[in-house]
Amino acid sequence: MKRQNLVQSLKEGLTDIFQVWGMEMHSVMRDAGVLIFVILVPLAYPLIYAFIYTNETVREVPVVAVDESHSSHSREFLRKVDGTAEVRIVEYAPDLERAKDIMRRKGAYGTIRIPDDFNDRLMQGEQATIAIYCDMSGLLYYKALLSSCTEVSLEMNRDIQITRLTNTTTREDEVTTRPIEYEYVTLFNPQNGFASFLIPAVLMLIIQQTLLLGVGLSVGTQREHGSFLQLVTIDRHRRGTLRIVLGKALVYLMIYAVMGAYIACVVPHLFHLVQLADGNTLAAFMLPYILACIFFAMTASAVVRNRETCMLLFVFTSLPLLFISGISWPEASVPVFWKVVSWIFPSTFGINGYVHINTMGADLANAAPQITVLWIQTGIYFITTCLVYRWQIIRARRKIIQERYKQQTAKA
Repeated sequence: MKRQNLVQSLKEGLTDIFQVWGMEMHSVMRDAGVLIFVILVPLAYPLIYAFIYTNETVREVPVVAVDESHSSHSREFLRKVDGTAEVRIVEYAPDLERAKDIMRRKGAYGTIRIPDDFNDRLMQGEQATIAIYCDMSGLLYYKALLSSCTEVSLEMNRDIQITRLTNTTTREDEVTTRPIEYEYVTLFNPQNGFASFLIPAVLMLIIQQTLLLGVGLSVGTQREHGSFLQLVTIDRHRRGTLRIVLGKALVYLMIYAVMGAYIACVVPHLFHLVQLADGNTLAAFMLPYILACIFFAMTASAVVRNRETCMLLFVFTSLPLLFISGISWPEASVPVFWKVVSWIFPSTFGINGYVHINTMGADLANAAPQITVLWIQTGIYFITTCLVYRWQIIRARRKIIQERYKQQTAKA
């Protein structure tokens, strides 16, 4: 008898779950706004961001040269700087004022000024200086100009030092000018590319933000049209809240299983970004991340009263969440308060976990802290979602009772 009751209860539970799944899927597929957020945006936004940064690095930054020395050493310096991949000298200005005018008109993004005493100081064995001025509206321009000038100055320093030595062999020159040999290696981003640095974080953030907007828009529409009241019939004897939550979550899990694979695997492959992830490790990470984002979005939808509310509440959070995740801004420099706030959002651990796995080649043991936290968030937000939906169902039931009472009163 108990076994039959258990089987009957399971059948009813599965029937209710798939009934809710059908209702939610029908609601999603009929709503163009929700479809845009859960399908079109995840498909298009990663491509747009990756296309914008597809060149990875800034090359041939236009700069102006002001050579007040007019010496062989100053010409050599400018020639070598112009020969680097990062900088291109577009004009030789007679003075600094002319160079400033060119920069104001955006004809160049930097200026190299060699003073008139540059060659005299070198000939006298004194330290010479070179000034660089850069348009700081773009930090990548400054980085390109500074790195090029630094590399050229170091190379010329070694050449000048060798001419002043009395060594007899090339090996002696190398040891004297560079007693400690060093090698510059960029870990996990060999091309110093901006896309390889930023896009992985943006990809994970897109999953969370589109779920917030899609689920919020769907719930806001249901509240406006009163369709949320349909769920009251499923919530018989307080046994249907779990079924409602699972049925709705299943819709978004099915959609984002596809979207997640596309965002995490296909987009990096299309744009030749660094991909060191093991398939099993990436799958073990993406499952709790998507679930945490789904239940977080369902919990956050409690504050959505209409279709427009989610746009006002969630869109502006994208940039702050990217900063406090510790990717675009060093985690050590994030204030403690904002670091604690960042723990609320699945994107914080999702971004760091995905970068560790996909860009840095972390295995399951190395990614265990992020995966564990994401499972904890999944559990917490699942409970809060059940509480939120229980509260909403109680309010909906009260509304039905009030309407019936009004109808009976009116008839009486």
